[in-house]
Amino acid sequence: MRMRVQFTVEETEAGRLDRVLADRFPGVGRRRWAEILAAGEVRVDGRRARKGDQVLPGARIEIAGQPAVGDALAPVPQPDAPLELLHEDARVVALAKPAGVPSHPLRPGETGTAANALCARYPECAGASAQAREGGLVHRLDRGTSGVLLAARDRDAWRALRAALSGGAAQKQYLALVIGRAEAGSSRAWLAQRGRRSALVVDGTPGALPAETWWRPEASAGDLTLLRVTAVTGRMHQVRAHLAAAGHPLVGDPLYGGPPAVGEVAVELPFLHAAALSLPHPGGGTLALTAPLPPDRSELLARFGL
Repeated sequence: MRMRVQFTVEETEAGRLDRVLADRFPGVGRRRWAEILAAGEVRVDGRRARKGDQVLPGARIEIAGQPAVGDALAPVPQPDAPLELLHEDARVVALAKPAGVPSHPLRPGETGTAANALCARYPECAGASAQAREGGLVHRLDRGTSGVLLAARDRDAWRALRAALSGGAAQKQYLALVIGRAEAGSSRAWLAQRGRRSALVVDGTPGALPAETWWRPEASAGDLTLLRVTAVTGRMHQVRAHLAAAGHPLVGDPLYGGPPAVGEVAVELPFLHAAALSLPHPGGGTLALTAPLPPDRSELLARFGL
């Protein structure tokens, strides 16, 4: 009997089937996926699937054979990698991720991610998450986003925290530096994945998912506004896409129309900081986490008079 790989599509993964597979198994190339799909070796909810099919959260995907060995994607422990702790207990670890550091590996043997540092200090995290590459992380931050990053130390805690995040029981706040004098506002525009690297604000597109973001100004100077943003949902690039669609792209975010510099000051990464996260603790009570702005971003704000 041939070995089969099965998994359920998570809310944050929904979209075109070929992209879901590529994100879930980053060690498998596009050509190989094309061969696997053309051979009819991928089924969605029991039906033979094509690469362009849209898959929704909760869909059951079955793949004949073994496209990638999960343990090959597990983070390589890096004991010397810096790790700034925000919280630690028997079930949960929270980190302050710097901007420019990926959350977890995307390729076998990749180093320099938050998960590499996490698994070196807390090796039990490596077995806590459903995907080996996550190293216990219960959510992700974009490479350019700094701030609160949360991980579980056992599988039950991971499931409970994931359920809280996907079920709307978590409160997430960000600080975003945007172009323009922005006023308080909100967006409930649906988002669809556009390729593997960006999201698109759409209405009625198959595979699009509901998203909700609120924001209010914290400070302003010149043509810049520092916003405090509440992400009610947690879609890919949600804050970046919603603010850009509202006419206020993030500074340092050319992917969504934000300038890479303000005057003579270069901003190499999107200015987005995960400032606070509050959600139920898997052992009871509430876990409330905050991360101050890292020094480099505080200094940047000071240069802009904010």
